[in-house]
Parts: sequence; structure tokens; C-alpha cells
Amino acid sequence: MTGAKTAVEWLASVAPDPEACRWEWERNPLGVALLPAGRAWDVLILPGRLGYPTLDVLTRILHRPGPVLVDFGDDRMGFFVAPGTAARWLGTGIRTAGAGTWIVVPYPGRSTRGVRWLVPPDGSGTLTDPALLELAMHEAAAGLAAGEEP
Repeated sequence: MTGAKTAVEWLASVAPDPEACRWEWERNPLGVALLPAGRAWDVLILPGRLGYPTLDVLTRILHRPGPVLVDFGDDRMGFFVAPGTAARWLGTGIRTAGAGTWIVVPYPGRSTRGVRWLVPPDGSGTLTDPALLELAMHEAAAGLAAGEEP
């Protein structure tokens, strides 16, 4: 469980009060905390229909992409990318979370009834390269347009 502890420390480090963040994770019945984007990472939020095939493309070309969240309905997926990406993102149909925004983050390594990790953070700070994510999105979108199942 050392990896999960490291991931917890990495995630909590962006909180205004990291100790309060850990406390919230421990006591919140949903096992989630609100964390600010834009400090150690931004989040690009894809519709689930595009997000799953995009993640599939990424995992075929990368040993391990950066952390990826999915909401409780599998409707949206959040890919963790470098800070500042949200401010520069030009793609349509993609939501962003960057400086000045907050996201719901589950405790790594624990199952929750809401948002969950598809690719949990490992604590190393690994993020998905936004250019590579964009290329994977294009490949996934082309597959969807050709009628391939996600």
C-alpha cells in the first residue's frame, strides 16, 4: 500500500490544508475530497463515449498514462495533464479544469460509490502529455466515426 500512501501525499499536497484533505478522505462517507486544479495538474474532461476509446489508445502506446478519473455514470472521464493546459486548450466538446477550479477526487486505492479512478495516481507525478492525449482522441474519434465499438 506504499504506492497508495505516496499517491495520497501527492494529491493532498495541492490542497490549501493537506491535513484537512486527508481528514476529509478518512471521514467523508463518499471517500472523496475537493482539490484545486491548476497547481500540480489540470484535468481535461472528455465525454465517456470518447474517453474510453481514447484511454484504450493511450494504454496501447504508453506503459502507463497519467491518472484518469471517471464519474459514477461513466459519462465523463478526467485525464490529468500538466498545469496550464486548461488555459491553452482549444478543442471543442472537451471541458477543462485548471487554475481557479476544483474537482472531486476519490481516495486512491479505495472504492467509492461515485467518482472513481480508472488509472490511479502512483505518487510519482506522472501526467498524460496533452499533445499525446489529443492524438489519441483523434484516433479514437476516427474509430468511432468508422463505426468501431468503444
